[in-house]
Amino acid sequence: MGNGLPLSHIKVLDLTRARAGPTAARHLADWGADVIKIEMPASPEDEGLGGIRHGPDFLNLHRNKRSITLNLKKSRGLELFLEMAREADVIVENYRPDVKRRLGIDYEKVKSINPRIIYGSISGFGQDGPLRDRPGLDQIAQGMGGLMSITGLPGQGPVRVGVPIADLSSGNYLAMGILLALIDRDRSGEGQWVHTSLLEAQISMLDFQAARWLIDGEVPPQAGNNH
Repeated sequence: MGNGLPLSHIKVLDLTRARAGPTAARHLADWGADVIKIEMPASPEDEGLGGIRHGPDFLNLHRNKRSITLNLKKSRGLELFLEMAREADVIVENYRPDVKRRLGIDYEKVKSINPRIIYGSISGFGQDGPLRDRPGLDQIAQGMGGLMSITGLPGQGPVRVGVPIADLSSGNYLAMGILLALIDRDRSGEGQWVHTSLLEAQISMLDFQAARWLIDGEVPPQAGNNH
């Protein structure tokens, strides 16, 4: 860090797990930000959330980051996190809305001690609305967002894309939003909450299909290998 890359002056606290959130934080780390990954104490069930610690998936997702273990369910762990948050520029998280409020690490709480914070969130289905507290997975978002209906050979039935495209696209969108919020903070002096979801990111990728249906009434078919 501090090697002349464009975000070398930015400090990021990374609370993310699985794939979507770490993708956003990884972009910031690759661009030079000092990203500190905050991990809960080790748990066997966490190994499926981004891979085992020394495996290729985990190392790929969390490259260029420092790390620290904090138990946010304990008062001392929460106290230490909030001390770090006072000095941070960005927080990235992908907890369900109800979970971060229960832990006491939600945007309003952090904003009260650091009004300049850029708080970036990814969820399955958004921060409000009837599905907000449901967990989300890539393949669920691919199905609900419509991508599986146009993937595969005609008549084959819905097919999942071979990479976690909802995770990757939402991570990319969140990184973009965080960058814009940092630029806006230079102008306004104030932080803000930036958020997207797996479902929103997936729907946005079908803009051509949506426009064709709205304007021409064309129902998009499965495209197979056609462009």
